[in-house]
Amino acid sequence: MQRNQRRKLEELFFTALMRLCLAGAGLVLVLILVIIASRGIGALSWEMLTQSPSGGFYTGQGGGILNAIVGSLYLATGATLLAAVIAAPVVLYLHVYGSHSRSSQLLRLALDVLWGIPSIVYGAFGFSLMVFLGLRASLLAGIIALTLVVIPILARTYDEVVALAPRQLREITLAMGTTRAEYLGVLLRQTLPGLVTALLLAFGRAIGDAAAVLFTAGYTDNMPNGLLRPVASLPLAIFFQLSTPFPAVQARAYASALVLTVIILVVSILAQWTLRHLGRHVIR
Repeated sequence: MQRNQRRKLEELFFTALMRLCLAGAGLVLVLILVIIASRGIGALSWEMLTQSPSGGFYTGQGGGILNAIVGSLYLATGATLLAAVIAAPVVLYLHVYGSHSRSSQLLRLALDVLWGIPSIVYGAFGFSLMVFLGLRASLLAGIIALTLVVIPILARTYDEVVALAPRQLREITLAMGTTRAEYLGVLLRQTLPGLVTALLLAFGRAIGDAAAVLFTAGYTDNMPNGLLRPVASLPLAIFFQLSTPFPAVQARAYASALVLTVIILVVSILAQWTLRHLGRHVIR
């Protein structure tokens, strides 16, 4: 009886602790949204969302942040797709050809280390590489720097998804006489919902990063017009607007932050929806 009561008390304690942590995380999110919305909703307008900055934008005159919105979408989309081209085949190869090898363990360790490296380090590395190659700040350089940031996130997330695939799927597929290369296609179809979710999470991480693009993508008030031209981004637009002494421009910074937060929220909700609805058709 005492042992059962102790177990019940432990269960109640840890359940209450988990609910408290969940409530704390939700409260932080609500506070962020309330503060950003209260300070930026007044400056948010259709003009701000559909126009590029004018000559006096940073002194409180007309214009908007369309260039930063489009630039962020270009940067995040390019980096996510490039990271997927590199990470997805590597993860599938690990699980099909080298799931228990020492090299796969070392690679996972390397990805974990890369995940923990601050994005400013990737930005500094990208800047050094640009100087070495004689390149200028551009959309292409920003995409490459962001790709380095999101590759470990995408690879490790997809790695965990592939690890959840039933072991019997491999045994049954190979027992039917298929080759390992053909099993790759089966495993890809089985884990496609998880891959899409990982892509969306990586996109949300890329679009909100400022440090990696600070030295590599540059900044411009113009719309993106080429891979080798500088490009604006929402995080840097927020930074530059907050750096001005004009209250009207600072309010626009909070409005820009609200736009960026809404984009990330939509991407996160879409990732949850994708995992829930597309995941119904996979074998468990």
